[in-house]
Amino acid sequence: MVNMGLRPSGAKLAVYALLVLWACTTILPLLWVLLNSFKTSDEILMQSFALPQHFSFTNYLKLNEYGNINIVKGFVNSLIISGSVVLGVSLFGGLAAFILARFKFGLKPYFNYVFVVCMLLPQFAVIIPNFVIIERLGLNGTYLSVILPQIAGNLSFAIMMMTGFMASLPGELEEAAVMDGAAIWKIFYRITLPLSLPIFATVSIMVFLWSYNELLLPLVYLPIRDMQPISVLLSLVSNAYGTDYGAMMAAIAISILPLLVLYIFSQETVIKGLTAGAVKG
Repeated sequence: MVNMGLRPSGAKLAVYALLVLWACTTILPLLWVLLNSFKTSDEILMQSFALPQHFSFTNYLKLNEYGNINIVKGFVNSLIISGSVVLGVSLFGGLAAFILARFKFGLKPYFNYVFVVCMLLPQFAVIIPNFVIIERLGLNGTYLSVILPQIAGNLSFAIMMMTGFMASLPGELEEAAVMDGAAIWKIFYRITLPLSLPIFATVSIMVFLWSYNELLLPLVYLPIRDMQPISVLLSLVSNAYGTDYGAMMAAIAISILPLLVLYIFSQETVIKGLTAGAVKG
């Protein structure tokens, strides 16, 4: 007998069809940008959706001709900024989440409301007060002028994600450690942290992506060209090559390449981290 239960239902087919369409809306633009980066501007205008007649790296070499743009330096700056933001968010977010998940105190129920309000607060509402604070601290024109606001802006999301995950962890191991006389720091470092690595990885990847794509803060707080990340340099390429669509496509392809590589190697980690804390027990 044929097991008819293996045949997907109509509802599943509809869901799969929608997912395929959604994937096409995401993948096809990336392929379009990549293919057009090997074309001349005239070829892009005449045959935008066709394969390149000749694959040429002229557009990529052309990016170095613009003296004020250093793509390699932009990548390094992005890694410094985004890596520091990830470390700060993981450190402070992990400690705060551990306290909220394992300790009881009077104001604990209100913290979730505070985090939600912070996440809903638009970035434009705090950019001027942050600029005044950074200016008075003497941090304007340094990496910290961009790193600190991004850490503060991502902490609410990180704490809420990590708190839900840590609260779902069994507390018997921590109770046994307390009975053995282990200090709070040792419990967090030896027990909670290793068990929470999936959510730390998920939060770190998402925060890195958001920080890597950040444009407004570096434009406002980081006027020094040699310290600006790749997102700012990409906008400069757009201004410098406003009619050279091939160079613009090459700059876009270079900027999204690290994100694609990061996503390919970390997609399973992100999915596990997002779903692991959804069910208690």
